[in-house]
Amino acid sequence: MNKLNFKGSVMLNPTPVVLVTSKSISNKINIFTVGWISTVCTKEPIIAIGIRPERLSHRYIKESKECVINLPTRSMVKIVDYCGVVSGKKEDKVQHFNLKLSDGVSISTPSLEISPIALECKLKSITPLGTHDLFLLEVLNVKVDESLMDSNGKICFNKANLICYNHGEYYGLTSKPLGTFGYSVKKQNKKSHKSIYKKDIKKQIK
Repeated sequence: MNKLNFKGSVMLNPTPVVLVTSKSISNKINIFTVGWISTVCTKEPIIAIGIRPERLSHRYIKESKECVINLPTRSMVKIVDYCGVVSGKKEDKVQHFNLKLSDGVSISTPSLEISPIALECKLKSITPLGTHDLFLLEVLNVKVDESLMDSNGKICFNKANLICYNHGEYYGLTSKPLGTFGYSVKKQNKKSHKSIYKKDIKKQIK
């Protein structure tokens, strides 16, 4: 496999894409799109996002020390794109899309009613890196649409029609998994192992 070499660049793809709601000290709500986001710790549950200092949400989150990470669906792609290119300094994006807000449970910042999953977060720290500042956020509460829960209490993310971001383009995620966590090391039962062995022997004979 021949490969080309590029200078150091943020070429990690695909990435999650989310809508972050934040609130100013004067109770103004803003929404902006984040593609630089990642889980960095499970206990305590910490998520990291990169925000440019000039973004309005940078100031709002820094002031209020909280925000909500809303997971968007296929039907929300236009909202996701618009909130990524239009500044809250120029337009009220909540009003533009006539979006309904849902009151926070653990924080005062609201989530987007249209989003099936929303993570309420409090700010832990801000680290300047360069073009972006690193925000570490602790997840205090997660809102999940009841329609995504199965009879065993499992959250069926595959039913949420979530999307991702891949080098300037938005993609929908398939609902069919390629495998489950740990499947590569699970032992095959004897019957299936013998069946595979017999098939291999037949191929060798042919």
